Amino acid sequence: MLFRDPILEGIRTGSIDVAFRLWNKPRVHAGTQLRTPIGVVEIMAIEAVSEGDIADEEIARAGYASRQEMRKELGKFGGTTMYRIALRYAGSDPRETLREQDELTDSELAELRNKLEKMDKLSRRGPWTFEMLWIIGKYPGLRATELADHIGWEPDKFKIYVRKLKELGLTISLGTGYKISPRGEIAMKRYRNEDMC
Repeated sequence: MLFRDPILEGIRTGSIDVAFRLWNKPRVHAGTQLRTPIGVVEIMAIEAVSEGDIADEEIARAGYASRQEMRKELGKFGGTTMYRIALRYAGSDPRETLREQDELTDSELAELRNKLEKMDKLSRRGPWTFEMLWIIGKYPGLRATELADHIGWEPDKFKIYVRKLKELGLTISLGTGYKISPRGEIAMKRYRNEDMC
């Protein structure tokens, strides 16, 4: 579920707490937490409604200047059922806090290494986590297609695997390419030291 930047800002400040979508079936449910550029947006409730059930006040709370503006935007979705979606700003993306952690205990590092080793073992490609961290660290800001080419990966697969590292707070997406997070730098430094022992 995507939102325009002004809508996201309204959600963050609390001036927008409802959204409307034309879908054939619900694409979110109550309790869903969406990661967005402003942080986490939580879906509080969703229900099918007719347009006649939507008050002008709700249209304003969804960030539209008028009913006509709402109709025009919702027409892009191509669905047949109108859904009212109650939502709220649920805080910053926890990955942002995680990636800034540059002081890790031995047990935290061991847990992180275990997760990476498990990801390596479950991959059909074989070990990949350190290689990917290494190439991102060597070429920060380089396009994903070029990074993938350096290590012989398909670009789409490369992006999927980078997201797995981002979930652990090890990488940061840039406007173009990626870079290693402070947490990732600490992890890689420790792993290099251990491998040299």
